[in-house]
Amino acid sequence: MSRIVRIHEYGDVSVLRIEDVAVPAPAADEVQIGVKAIGINRAEVMFRNHAYLQEAEFPSRLGYEAAGTVVTVGADVTGFAEGEAVSVIPPLDIARWGTYGEVANVPARLVVKHPAALSFEEAAAVWMQYVTAWGALVEQAKLGEGDFVIVTAASSSVGLAAFQIARMVGATVIATTRTGAKRQALIDAGAHHVVATGEEDLVARVMEITDGQGARVVLDPVGGPSFEPLTESMACGGILLQYGALSGEPTPFPLFSVLSKSLTLKGYLYSEIVSDDAALDRAKAFIVAGLESGALKPRIARTFPLDAIQDAHRFLESNEQIGKVVVTV
Repeated sequence: MSRIVRIHEYGDVSVLRIEDVAVPAPAADEVQIGVKAIGINRAEVMFRNHAYLQEAEFPSRLGYEAAGTVVTVGADVTGFAEGEAVSVIPPLDIARWGTYGEVANVPARLVVKHPAALSFEEAAAVWMQYVTAWGALVEQAKLGEGDFVIVTAASSSVGLAAFQIARMVGATVIATTRTGAKRQALIDAGAHHVVATGEEDLVARVMEITDGQGARVVLDPVGGPSFEPLTESMACGGILLQYGALSGEPTPFPLFSVLSKSLTLKGYLYSEIVSDDAALDRAKAFIVAGLESGALKPRIARTFPLDAIQDAHRFLESNEQIGKVVVTV
C-alpha cells in the first residue's frame, strides 16, 4: 500500500485526501516511479474545482508533475534501470497518470533522466512550465533575436520560464503584473521591463518600450477584459498565444486590432507538444540543454510536505508566490 492523494468529489482544498492505496504494476509502456517531489500546478486546482477540461471519475488521482527514482518498468520499456533519478513530463490524462502520492505509473515516453545537478525539488518543477513556454514561444511563435514578447501572469512558473526561454533566443521580455509590488522580483527573475497594469497604461508603455512598433508575441493565460489592450499593444503581423482563462470574465473579440494589424490569435495547450513525438523530442533537447547550461533554472517559491497538500493548494490559490510550489514526499 502507498500513500496516495485522491479526491472523492469536486470542491475546495478539503476534498484532497491522503489514502492508503494499492498501486498496480506499470503497464507494458509505463515506468513506475517512487516519488520524491511533486510540482503543483493551477491545472490541478482547476481539476479539483471542476473547472478543467477533463472530468473526474471518483475516487480520482490527480497531479501532472513529479521527480523520483525508478521502481520498476513495464514489459516493453527499455533504457531505464531501477534506482535511476528521473522526472516526468506532464501526461495527457491528469487522473490516469496522477502523480500526487508516494508511487506513480507514467508513460515511459514522458520520463526523462534530468541533469544530475538538479535536486528532486527542482526536477519536479521543470517540465510543465518549460514545455508550455517553449511550445508557445519557440515552436509556434518562432520567437527570436530582436523580438519583443509580452508575458502576462508573469509571476507564475510558466511566466518565469518564458523569461528564461526568451532570453535564450535573444528576445526582450515585457512582463505584466497588476501592481508594482512584484516589479523588482520580476526584474530579478529575468524580465527586461515590467508594466503594472493597474497603475500604468499598458498600450502606452509597450509602445514606449518598443519605439512604437508593439510586441510581436504575446503569451497570455488570463483572457477577460485585458485581452483588448493586449492586442492594441501588438505589432503588425503579431501572434497572441492564449493558454488559459484565469480571468473568468467574458473575453471580447478585438475585431479592429485584429483586422488593422493582421494579427493571429491562437488557443494553445501544452498537449499539442506532448502528443507530437517530433515536437516533444525538440522540446526535450532544448530544455535539457538549457538546464545543463544554467540558462534554464526552475525557481521554487515554497515547498510543503505531502501531509500539507491542502496547504500547498491553498498557497497556490493565494497568488502570493513567484515561482513553483513543490511538495516533498
